[in-house]
Amino acid sequence: MMEVLKALWKTSLGRAGILILLPMFFCAVFAPVIAFHSPYEPDIKNILSPPSLSHPFGTDMLGRDVFSRVIYGSRISLLVGFVSVGISVVIGILIGAISGYYGGLLDNLLMRLVDLVLCFPTFFLILAVIAFLEPSIWNIMVVIGLTNWMGVARLVRAEIMSIKTKDFVLAAKASGLSNLRIIFTHILPNALSPVYVVATFGMGGAILTESALSFLGIGVQPPTPSWGNILTQAKECVEVAWWLSLFPGLAIFFTVMGYNLIGEGLRDIFDPKKRLSVIRV
Repeated sequence: MMEVLKALWKTSLGRAGILILLPMFFCAVFAPVIAFHSPYEPDIKNILSPPSLSHPFGTDMLGRDVFSRVIYGSRISLLVGFVSVGISVVIGILIGAISGYYGGLLDNLLMRLVDLVLCFPTFFLILAVIAFLEPSIWNIMVVIGLTNWMGVARLVRAEIMSIKTKDFVLAAKASGLSNLRIIFTHILPNALSPVYVVATFGMGGAILTESALSFLGIGVQPPTPSWGNILTQAKECVEVAWWLSLFPGLAIFFTVMGYNLIGEGLRDIFDPKKRLSVIRV
């Protein structure tokens, strides 16, 4: 992992992505220290106050400090990215590994399952599932994870199908190792390079999905601050309180862009044609 990070820092895209995301992670971890005011406490004397020294991002319709709400909202967005992508990666790796290694009828059944799920537009599938569940951050993370594993499964399957015929795998089979040990010890560590790239792009996509759901009112529920539900309030007074839409919108933009830049950097690292560095996973 350290070799990957060092190689990523050597790429211009990866370095730019890291420099963008580091302040976001810093704000999320130290939100109670950085935030000047409570993100929940209203102040009727400062309703829709423009940006100032005491309120750098202004206040909302209840007088709450937008800066504090954006800072605390970063915790929600980054948590959604990690947990939902973690769920989708675990499911995708398991299904892709089983399908690619065993092949045959099991492979056909699992890939038809992937094709079936891909027939449904992901966002509308998430909307349909969320509509039957209680809106909460945990439900959102689980649903996003359960509806975005198909690409990982296909990538892992393709990688394993190309690796399982190599000499070191055949030697492991000849030595009498179990299939599970061969898959998880000898094959998977050499098949995860494209998964890192897809997972990084997926985090940006998960943040956008959570923001869209919260904006529609079926995601993170007030008073818990989320970039999406801050934008929901902003649409009601966008002409008189421009700061309500500008700052959470910029937070979403830069966070997603940071993940995408890191994803592009990882793609350059693992591209054998560019040979930026030798990565042993």
